[in-house]
Amino acid sequence: MSDTGPDVVVAGYDAVYSAWPHSATLRRIWREDAVDAEYPEAFAHISFLTTIEMRRLAAALRLTRHTTFVDLACGTGGPGLWVARETGAWLIGIDVSPVAIGHATARAAGLGLSESTRFALGTFAATGLESTSLDAAMSVDSLQHAPDKRAALTEAARVLRPGGRLAFTVFEFDRERAAGLPVVGAAPLDDYRPLLESVGFAVAAYEETPGWRERMTATYEAVLAAREVLTAEMGAVAAAALLTEVSLTLQRQFYRRRVFAAVIKD
Repeated sequence: MSDTGPDVVVAGYDAVYSAWPHSATLRRIWREDAVDAEYPEAFAHISFLTTIEMRRLAAALRLTRHTTFVDLACGTGGPGLWVARETGAWLIGIDVSPVAIGHATARAAGLGLSESTRFALGTFAATGLESTSLDAAMSVDSLQHAPDKRAALTEAARVLRPGGRLAFTVFEFDRERAAGLPVVGAAPLDDYRPLLESVGFAVAAYEETPGWRERMTATYEAVLAAREVLTAEMGAVAAAALLTEVSLTLQRQFYRRRVFAAVIKD
């Protein structure tokens, strides 16, 4: 969520995550416009990860039973839990929102995955995880909001074992259009590859995801069209946080591309 300080950002995320289960309209919009009809509802999320992309991300991580991976900025846990279920790997989810962590923990219990998962508070730059302790890491449509991208990717490299894999989707910024937006941090990136390589990753894949702009525009326009219903279902605070980000994104058009990346720690 866009605003001027970290506490306000966390409060915005908390409000939206609290309201998500109570807004049938928002969940319908996301299912119809943001993802695809095949996406499993039990693992629903507030991002633009499609079923095909989720499968590709899981394959890129090369997880096996009882390997361990982290979902950075996991939100309410949907994609990470799907990967854990499909691969048999152990999952650690890290997010800045206490509400998201609570929902993810409850969701894991409902899916019978409590024994192989845990969720904890943390940030991209401070996960609280031990060095070289993980086989893989993932992140979905979130890294662009890290205040310090170098610190975030350095932390990812720190917690991975040599040869460990990081797979993620992320939005690149048009630097001119993104100038002055506090949500993008100090250094909006239009290409993550130089930074990835500088902190110790070899880039195996880096590609624009198909149809992302059309899906994002359709989703956000549907959200704006349903603002009154969403405010009634979500409450004024959550709806305002969501509508502010949606409106700003459509007005400024600051995203250059959405990419899928798979990298390997040297």
